[in-house]
Amino acid sequence: DKNPMLKNPAIGKELTILYEDDALVVINKPAEFLSVPGKNIQDSVFLRMKQRYPKATGPLIVHRLDMSTSGIMLIAKTKKANKILQEQFINRTVYKRYVALLDGNLKTDTGMINLPLRLDINDRPRQLVCYEYGKTAETKWEVIERVKNQTLVYLYPKTGRTHQLRVHCSHLLGLNTPIIGDDLYGKKANRLHLHAEFIEFKHPETKEIISFTIDAEF
Repeated sequence: DKNPMLKNPAIGKELTILYEDDALVVINKPAEFLSVPGKNIQDSVFLRMKQRYPKATGPLIVHRLDMSTSGIMLIAKTKKANKILQEQFINRTVYKRYVALLDGNLKTDTGMINLPLRLDINDRPRQLVCYEYGKTAETKWEVIERVKNQTLVYLYPKTGRTHQLRVHCSHLLGLNTPIIGDDLYGKKANRLHLHAEFIEFKHPETKEIISFTIDAEF
């Protein structure tokens, strides 16, 4: 059999430009599209942006989304813009909202999850909850609507740990309700139903507070 790790999931997919100026670009990343090159696959947001903006002086990638997660990403064209935007992420002044479709009905309407996470070194790339060695991970959530045996929710991550939203939704001590299509912490489907739909931040040059929204395709 062919090695599935060598198959490029981004073939035929395009990055949508939501906004662009001399300092930054705001894009909508499709699901199953790498943010940065992998071990076997180079095609990624980084590579596409490098090809589109060969004269950019910055490292381009300010933050990442999981390959399976769709939604808004910020791209910095200059070193200055990258530094300022990264400082905002580190200081948690970037406001982000995700939308997710969960495989089950939540009984309550809103809440906060605080479950520290670390890499499961015996089962990469899975993350696990660990109160001894895990890094702080906080997520606020609220129900949008319940349809049949599914719940559409908003997720507001206070931190940006790997697989944070996926683990916080699926874990027994979190929502105990995995995201539909989560092949690591739930059941596989046509796609992971997790989308970064909103972001708000301070423009690195104008200092103006700006925001962008892009609806999920589910």
